[in-house]
Amino acid sequence: MAILGQAKDELRTRIDQLVGTHALKLSERLQAHRAQLFPPNARKQMRRFTSGEAAELLGVKDAYLRKLHLEGRGPEPEVRAGGRRSYSAADIQALREMLESGTKSPGTYLPGRREGDHLQVITVINFKGGSGKTTTAAHLAQKMALDGYRVLAIDLDPQASLSALHGFQPEFDLLDGGTLYDAIRYEDPVPLSQVIQKSYFTNLDIVPGNLDLMEFEHDTPRALVQRDGNMFFTRVGDALAEVEKDYDVVVMDCPPQLGYLTMSALSAATAVLVTVHPQMLDVMSMCQFLLMVSNLLGVVAEAGGNMSYDWLRYVVTRYEPGDGPQNQMVSFMRALFGDHVLNHTALKSTAISDAGITKQTLYEVEKSQFTRTTYERAMDSLNAVNGEIEALVQQAWGRTEGA
Repeated sequence: MAILGQAKDELRTRIDQLVGTHALKLSERLQAHRAQLFPPNARKQMRRFTSGEAAELLGVKDAYLRKLHLEGRGPEPEVRAGGRRSYSAADIQALREMLESGTKSPGTYLPGRREGDHLQVITVINFKGGSGKTTTAAHLAQKMALDGYRVLAIDLDPQASLSALHGFQPEFDLLDGGTLYDAIRYEDPVPLSQVIQKSYFTNLDIVPGNLDLMEFEHDTPRALVQRDGNMFFTRVGDALAEVEKDYDVVVMDCPPQLGYLTMSALSAATAVLVTVHPQMLDVMSMCQFLLMVSNLLGVVAEAGGNMSYDWLRYVVTRYEPGDGPQNQMVSFMRALFGDHVLNHTALKSTAISDAGITKQTLYEVEKSQFTRTTYERAMDSLNAVNGEIEALVQQAWGRTEGA
C-alpha cells in the first residue's frame, strides 16, 4: 500500500510538471507565432477603409466624400491604382468632427455623450464558455469606436482572449501588472488611468487582462472577514468613476464564472448583455447561471449595491438559420423573454473564426480574404446586432432615432 501511495504521489507530481511544461511550450510557440505575424517592436495596425466603407460608416454617399476630396476639405485620402480612395480610421474620425461642426442636428456624426448623459457601462456575460462572449464584446467595442463613440474595453477574464485579439500576449506584455486588478485591489490601488492602454484602433482604449485578475477572487474573502469598510462590489464602479469624463461607453468582457469580479462588474454596469448559444445544453446552463445571478445580486443589492440597469438583453450567438433545433430554441427564448431578446442574431461564420486565427475581428480583416457572400453575410449580421445595441444606448440617453 505504501508503494502504491508513493506511486500516486509521483504520478501527481509528474502531471503537475507535465502541465507546466506544456504551458511553457505553448507560450513559447504563441510568442513565435506573434513574432511571425508582427515583427519585434511592431504593434498591430488598423487596416484602411475603402471610400465606400468610409461613406457607409459616416452615413453619407460615396459621391459626397469624393466631392469633399476634390474641394480639398477634410483629410487627404490615399489614392490607389485606378483612382480608388482609402481612408484610415483616424481620417474617418476627422471627417466626423468636420461634418458634425456643420450639421444642424447635433449627434449626427458624433453620437456620443452630451451634457447630462451618464456613462454607459455594458457588461457582457455568460457562465458557459463557447457562447461567443468575447467575440461579441470585441466586435461591439470596435464598431462603436468606428461609429464615433469614445470606448473603453476592459478584459476581466483571466484567460485574456479580448486582450489577445487586441495584440496583447499577457505572459510577455504584462509582466509587471497592468490589469484592472491593479486599480481595484484592496491595498495600494493605482489610478485606473495608469493601466489604460491606447489601442491601434481609433477611439478605442483597452485595459488588458491576465491571471492577476484571479487575485481579486482570493483577496475579497479576506477583506470581507476583516470588515474594513471596503465593499468588494463597489470597486469596479469606483475605478471607472475616475475616468468617466473620458469615455462614452465602457464594454466589459466578464469571466465565464460568477465570482466577486463579475459581481463587482455587474454592480458597476448600466446595462447587461447575455450571450446565448441556441442549443439545449447551453440554455439549460444559462438557466442555472441566471438563478445564481439573481440570488447573489439580491444579496449585493441588500448590502447597498446598485442593481438598477438601463437595459438587459439576450443576444443569440453562433446562430445557424438552417438548423431546425436552433430555430426552435430561438423561438422558445423569444416566447419566454419577449423584447429582452435582441431582434437580430449573430450568425456563425467561417469569416469570423478565420479572422480569429490571426487575432483579428471582422472589422479588421480585408474583405478580399473571403468570398464576397461569406464576408457580407457575417458583416451584415454583426452590424445589425451592434446597431440594435447602439440604439439601446441612445435610448438610455433619452434620444429617439435621429434626435
